Amino acid sequence: MTFGRTRSVTLEGLDGAVVEVEAHLSGGLPAFMLGGLPDTACAQAPNRVKAAAASIGRPLAQERLTVNLSPASIPKNGSGFDLPIAVAVVAALGMVPPLRVRDVVHLGELGLDASVRPVRGVLPAVLSAARAGCQDVVVPLANAAEARLVPGIRGHAVSHLADLIAAYSGSSQTLGLGVPDSATTPAGDRPDPPDLADVVGQAEARTALELAAAGGHHLFLLGPPGSGKTMLAERLVSILPRLTREQSIDVLAVRSLLGVTAAELDVEGVPPFVAPHHSATQAAIIGGGSRAVRPGAISQAHHGVLFLDEAPEFKTQALQSLRQPLESGHVVVSRARATVRFPARFQLVMAANPCPCGLGFGKGVGCACTPLAKRGYIGRLSGPLLDRVDLQVQVPAVTRSSLAGVAGESSAVVAARVRQARDAQGRRWRSTPWRVNSEIPGAQLRRGRWRLPPSATIDIDRALDRGQLTLRGYDRVLRVGWTLADLGGRDSPVRDDLGTALSLRNQGPVPA
Repeated sequence: MTFGRTRSVTLEGLDGAVVEVEAHLSGGLPAFMLGGLPDTACAQAPNRVKAAAASIGRPLAQERLTVNLSPASIPKNGSGFDLPIAVAVVAALGMVPPLRVRDVVHLGELGLDASVRPVRGVLPAVLSAARAGCQDVVVPLANAAEARLVPGIRGHAVSHLADLIAAYSGSSQTLGLGVPDSATTPAGDRPDPPDLADVVGQAEARTALELAAAGGHHLFLLGPPGSGKTMLAERLVSILPRLTREQSIDVLAVRSLLGVTAAELDVEGVPPFVAPHHSATQAAIIGGGSRAVRPGAISQAHHGVLFLDEAPEFKTQALQSLRQPLESGHVVVSRARATVRFPARFQLVMAANPCPCGLGFGKGVGCACTPLAKRGYIGRLSGPLLDRVDLQVQVPAVTRSSLAGVAGESSAVVAARVRQARDAQGRRWRSTPWRVNSEIPGAQLRRGRWRLPPSATIDIDRALDRGQLTLRGYDRVLRVGWTLADLGGRDSPVRDDLGTALSLRNQGPVPA
C-alpha cells in the first residue's frame, strides 16, 4: 500500500473543521513534503514524525513521502497534526490497516522519542468532530479528560506512537485505548469560593450584589479604598447558580484553547471569575494575537464574572472595546487572514475609587486631588460604557459601628433566594430564547404582554423626560425592576420596585 489517510481537526477560534490527512509513498529521491497551508508549528511536523518513526524502529530517511492536509484552502495551526500525519504515513507504509484509520480523528504532538504529548484546543476540536459525525477520536493521555466530556464520541487515550500502532495492528475490532476514569478531578476536592458573610456591613452593596446575581445584571461599585469593593466582587460567584453541563463545556472549550489541565475541569461547577490587571492590553481583554487568535479575558469569563478593579486605570481603548460584547454576548476579532468569533456572555463588575488618591469621600479630609484631576479620573469611564451598567452603587467607608453590628447573611442563604428568582425567570421566559431578565430586549418590556401600567412606571417615565435616563437606561431599569419582583415573589414589578431600581442606577460617578 502506498497511500494512507486519516482525519484531524483544525480550529479557527472555537470553530473547527475536519481535515483529511493524506500520505502518499512514491519512488524518487528521499523527501518528506507537507502541503495544505500549515503554519510554522505544523510545517515542522515532518521533522518530528521522522524522528519518532526512527525511535520505533522504522526510519523514513530513504522514503519519498507527500502529505496533504485537505481542504488545502483552510489554514492549519499548531502541532496537533503530528499524530495524524504519523498515522497516515504508517498506513501508507502498510504498518497498520488503512481502512481502520481512515475515519478516526487523531490529535496530538509527537516527541522525538515517539511519545504523544498534549496540545491545546482538544475540547473544541472533539466537539467539532462530533458535530461532523465522527465517532472515534484518539487524543493524548493528558488531554483525555477533555475528550471524555463530549457525548456521542468514543475517546481513546494514547501516550506513545508504538502503542497506537500496536492497537491498530491487533485482531480486535476496537482500539482498546479507552479514556481512564481518573482523567478528571472530583469537584468535591476543589475549594469553595469565598463566603459573603466575610463582608462587614455594606447592606446596600450586598443588596445590589444579590440583584446582580439574580438577574445577571452588570454592577459598578464606587467607594474609598478598604470599603470592601473587591471582597464583594469576589463573592459574586458564590451566590450565582451553578453552571449546567452545557455551560461548563462552553467555558472549558475556551480554557482548552489556552491550555486547560485535567485539574481545572469542573462540570456543573462554579462560574469563572476573571480579574485582569489594569495594565492589560486591549488584545488581552478582548482577544487577539499576532499569529493564532486567542480568546481574551471576556471570553474566559463566559457564563461568569469579569471584574475590573481600579477600572479608571485600565487603558481607554480596552474599556471602550467592552461596549459591543456587553450588548451582543459575543466578540468578533478580525485579522487580515481570519475573522474569529468568541463567546462573551459575562457579568461585568467594575470598582473604582472616588478620585486618584482615594480619599475624596465624605468631607474629603486629606484629599489633595484638584477638581480637574477628579474630573479626568472619573472621565476615563465613558458615559456610553456606564450606560450599559445596570447597577451603580456607592460603597461607603466601613465605620466602627459596622464592626460591632450583626454579621451579614452567608452566601448559602443568599444563593437560595437567587435560585428561586432564577427559577421564576426560567418559567416566565420558557418559550423565549432568553434565560434571565438582563437578556430581555427593551422592546419586549415596553410593548405587548410584558408592558407595565403607567402607575408603575411613572417615576422612570419622568426621569426619561427630564433627560436623567437614556432609552437604554430606561430599559435596564425595567429589567432590574423585574428582578426585584422575582426576589420579592411578585408576578410583576410595582412602582416601588422601579423606584428602587432607578435609585440603584443613579449612584454612579459625578465628575467634580
